[in-house]
Amino acid sequence: MTTTTVKHLVVGAGFAGLGMAVKLDEDNESDFLVVEKGSDVGGTWRANDYPGAACDVPSQLYSYSFTPNPDWSMSFSPQPEIQAYIRRVADESGVLDRFRFEVALEKAVWDDDAQQWQVRLSDGSEVTATNLISGAGGLSEPRLPDIDGIEGFQGEVFHSARWNHDIDLTGKRVAVIGTGASAIQIVPELQKVVGHLDVYQRTAPYVIPRNDRRYTGFEKLAFRHLPLVQKAYRTAIYWGRELYVPGFTLEPKLAWPAKQMALTNLARGIKDPELRAKVTPDYEIGCKRILISNTYYPALASDNVEVVTDGISKITGDAVVTSDGVERPIDVLVVATGFFTTEQPIAEAITGRTGATLAETWRDTGMVAYKGTTVHGFPNLFQIVGPNTGLGHSSMVFVIESQIAYIRDAIRTMEREGYASVEPRPDVQDAWNDDLQRRLKKTVWNTGGCASWYLDDEGRNTTLWPRTTFTFRRLLARFDVASYDVTASSPTPSKKKVSA
Repeated sequence: MTTTTVKHLVVGAGFAGLGMAVKLDEDNESDFLVVEKGSDVGGTWRANDYPGAACDVPSQLYSYSFTPNPDWSMSFSPQPEIQAYIRRVADESGVLDRFRFEVALEKAVWDDDAQQWQVRLSDGSEVTATNLISGAGGLSEPRLPDIDGIEGFQGEVFHSARWNHDIDLTGKRVAVIGTGASAIQIVPELQKVVGHLDVYQRTAPYVIPRNDRRYTGFEKLAFRHLPLVQKAYRTAIYWGRELYVPGFTLEPKLAWPAKQMALTNLARGIKDPELRAKVTPDYEIGCKRILISNTYYPALASDNVEVVTDGISKITGDAVVTSDGVERPIDVLVVATGFFTTEQPIAEAITGRTGATLAETWRDTGMVAYKGTTVHGFPNLFQIVGPNTGLGHSSMVFVIESQIAYIRDAIRTMEREGYASVEPRPDVQDAWNDDLQRRLKKTVWNTGGCASWYLDDEGRNTTLWPRTTFTFRRLLARFDVASYDVTASSPTPSKKKVSA
């Protein structure tokens, strides 16, 4: 069994893990290792390669600020282009020699005597690290539905994030369970090729038009040779997106124009009044994620598609049976039921200073962290896209870069001041999260009358950030060491706890 000692162990090679690696290298913090359970960089964009996969945030915002992409073909990027962009950044950054693919973190335990993380990986090797940086993400582990009989289905079944490209769906009878962000991209693509498609809807989403367009040759030329032009596009889109925030967090009536846009989109796409009633939402817009598509509603209205709103009672060897007793035979079952967003799977594998795992620590409180990045009881653990860092309006890459900057400053502070470990004080963490939950109580996500993946089983919103992204960036602009308990480095085995 081999043991590797590194200063920084980064988990995940999506936007978060790769961005962290690039910036660590830029800071001459070259002693790091990135482990990735998949076969390549890309994270969410490597895994979600289903038909029609594309981003619902404008392309100019969906890239690193330090590596703009002049080659986007569309104003909203398709998945292959995003994955190609991430791969290009990785290739050109010179950091891939410190990446290990198809290796997952199995167990990480904080050693308080050594002031280090002891980590076991899925290939049997071990790593000792000063800092553990998780970029595992909230959309990394597919959530399968708990439906009676699904294990006995004799046809092909796969999750949207584990698409089986070897299956030819031409002429097949297919069922899609779910009507979220992935499903509304998948359904129009399947409708074109399958014999019959059943779409199982629990809650109708709001779907606004996808105002997408192809960039002109002149624009792409300007992006490549006049960087300020691309920066101007990015800046304008960014501030336009920030205007959405009050409608989510202060007064849902401010989102009235978006609601009318969605209802007009629905009316144009579906003429049949019975079907239109089926797919009309009955809650405030924004309560669930607002989706974008020009093709979803026309696909639902097609002759070979049926929208099913009755609950699924069971799945047999070759059919889906709904609560009204109707049995609909199928050949292929596509599960588009989302991810474990309020229960990070990696939390089961991380054990902190007290001997409790992160999952056990969060069992009664839900996911909590300080600034979405550090957790009391888990020294030198840094999370990117941690609790309450998700967005309902803008690009997660902006949040990711804000957290990377905070972690970089934490590392610089530790080195400059000679700290072996840093851990947020419990009172500071509690105050941060009390303020978050107070703000979240009045948001449309909590009051809009829907059930969504934003809320955990206790109804707590542990996923979303209830303020502007520029406020988030300001609050994470520097590492506030006074909010932390720190342990001074010592040449001897003894440790000295000091107050910053």
